[in-house]
Amino acid sequence: MKLIAIKKLQGKIILKSGLHVGSGNMEMHIGGTDSPVIKHPHTLEPYIPGSSLKGKIRSLLEMASGLVPFAADEGGLVSSKTVKKVENNQELKKQAVAILKIFGSSGSDKDDESGYGPTRVSFSDCYLNVDWKKKARDNRWPLSEVKSENSINRIQGTAANPRFIERVPEGTEFDFTVTFKILEDSDEQLFNDYLIRGLKLLEMDALGGNGSRGYGRIEFEFDDNDFREHFGSLNPFGG
Repeated sequence: MKLIAIKKLQGKIILKSGLHVGSGNMEMHIGGTDSPVIKHPHTLEPYIPGSSLKGKIRSLLEMASGLVPFAADEGGLVSSKTVKKVENNQELKKQAVAILKIFGSSGSDKDDESGYGPTRVSFSDCYLNVDWKKKARDNRWPLSEVKSENSINRIQGTAANPRFIERVPEGTEFDFTVTFKILEDSDEQLFNDYLIRGLKLLEMDALGGNGSRGYGRIEFEFDDNDFREHFGSLNPFGG
């Protein structure tokens, strides 16, 4: 096994609704939000961590593959244990091996004796697009907004438990880069049949928190026009 090539996809992520990727900051501030978005520590500008993209795309591919019930002991995360459980189902085994080759196994996967090689995919952190940031500055657009959320008491008909969630506004644009190592000839198929499918599934689903409330709708705009056309017509469910 050797490094044959590195494929790269570049473009933009355009927010079609407000995005919340939490910072993990649990400290409460008077007058502050209950759930702030993650920001770069130097610029204090919001960004999308590559780990958020990688984790969500992996999760969607695991769900689409039908492997999640076989990975219940691992919280739905496909591992080498999952491969062993589906040993007699060649289609499921093929999909499990593909996911492990692309995304790697977890550090806790002690049974990993697979020899699948290094993780193929790498997602860069996505920072604000320079041209969009200039436009936002010129128009005095905010880089974040605070949305009020609450639950409804069905008996009394009143709002309860108010909370304030910070979001990156709809229309914000981030630069996007993903690279994919080709270590075997068959890795080309992993790139085309799995990774690209995962990107399309993400575009159809949501990124970040509160997706069921309409948060996190995104659109990919790729630099390569031919690939952009191909991606636009892609049906990730094979119909």
